[in-house]
Amino acid sequence: MDWRRPIRCLLPPPGKTRRKLRSAVLAAVGIIAAAGCFTLYANIVVERCGERVSTDVDEIEAREVGLLLGTKPHGKYGPNLYFRYRIEAAAELYHAGKIRRIIVSGDNSRKDYNEPEAMRRALEARGVKPEDIYEDYAGFRTLDSVIRADKVFGQKRFTVISQMFHCKRALYLAERNGIDAIGFAAQDVRAPRFRLRNHLRETLSRSAAVLDILLGRGPHFLGDPIRIDVQDKVSYN
Repeated sequence: MDWRRPIRCLLPPPGKTRRKLRSAVLAAVGIIAAAGCFTLYANIVVERCGERVSTDVDEIEAREVGLLLGTKPHGKYGPNLYFRYRIEAAAELYHAGKIRRIIVSGDNSRKDYNEPEAMRRALEARGVKPEDIYEDYAGFRTLDSVIRADKVFGQKRFTVISQMFHCKRALYLAERNGIDAIGFAAQDVRAPRFRLRNHLRETLSRSAAVLDILLGRGPHFLGDPIRIDVQDKVSYN
């Protein structure tokens, strides 16, 4: 008696196994190709928003309100340079008369973590008047910060302040939500250990931003309106 016969009977025919394997491989290749095309598309549509980002405080258009996008004040290796450079850029715009009020938008999802408060303290230390700073404690994502600047703070025209790569993504989200925004790029962090990691992260973030728009996603929270008073006209020096 051939004891191997019952085992062979349980196995699929060789031809059927090859067909299933081929189908699985083709499906995997198709998914990877689709993901690659979507990532490329997301990068293209976000990258073109760089045309509205300035690096020169003298040339940027003056607007009443700046939206300062948050990040953690301290990182694994000490003070976060992304945070520091964003604060410096916002203060530079403010003192040049290019913005009069600043919305500091960041994460305050835990009692022991408060990005907006850290930004407020840093801006005040650089001479920004306390009454000119408005905290947005629900800026958990760039999407939240941009839409809340409109829906909660009533701003349809403002200047986004962050690093260049971040400004581009924020302006894409603003444009797709009917908001007239421009960007001012803070100094980037040139350390190699940060650049590769952030490049990969930004690639994923751009894809997520485009997906958010396609799916019609909004911010986690809105809440009661917060009025920003600007009594005088912006100085166009």
